[in-house]
Amino acid sequence: MKPTLPDHVNDHPSYQRHRNQVWTQILLPILFAVLVFVVVIIFTYIASFRNNGDVGRWAAISTIWLILPVMIAGFILLILLSALIYLMVRVLNMIPPYSFQVQRFVYRIESGVKHFAELFRKPMLALQELARFASAYIEKLRKANTG
Repeated sequence: MKPTLPDHVNDHPSYQRHRNQVWTQILLPILFAVLVFVVVIIFTYIASFRNNGDVGRWAAISTIWLILPVMIAGFILLILLSALIYLMVRVLNMIPPYSFQVQRFVYRIESGVKHFAELFRKPMLALQELARFASAYIEKLRKANTG
């Protein structure tokens, strides 16, 4: 059974406004879009089959319909990217000048850490190379003694 609303809810002004909004904000735009697509389909049909429609025309129309959503999505992404760039410029202009000094300090710490990591890495690489050389030398001696 389908649940029904009490009679006093159907008469409420907000419910009546909701019913009107459903029609004007949801159903009407959907019906308008469907009507536009039907008209475009009819025009495409008429343009294609009048005067023994050719394959080239169908190919051009198909290409347009395939590229159109990609172009719309690309345009939306372009607008979104432009808005984000504009927002970043506005936000970066609001950051106080001391943030630049903090950023420089962090970069100094980063370069110091990289420098010390390099200092600790070089001896380890040298030891590993020395170990490889020693193991290769020992292996060479073993082969010479067994052979």
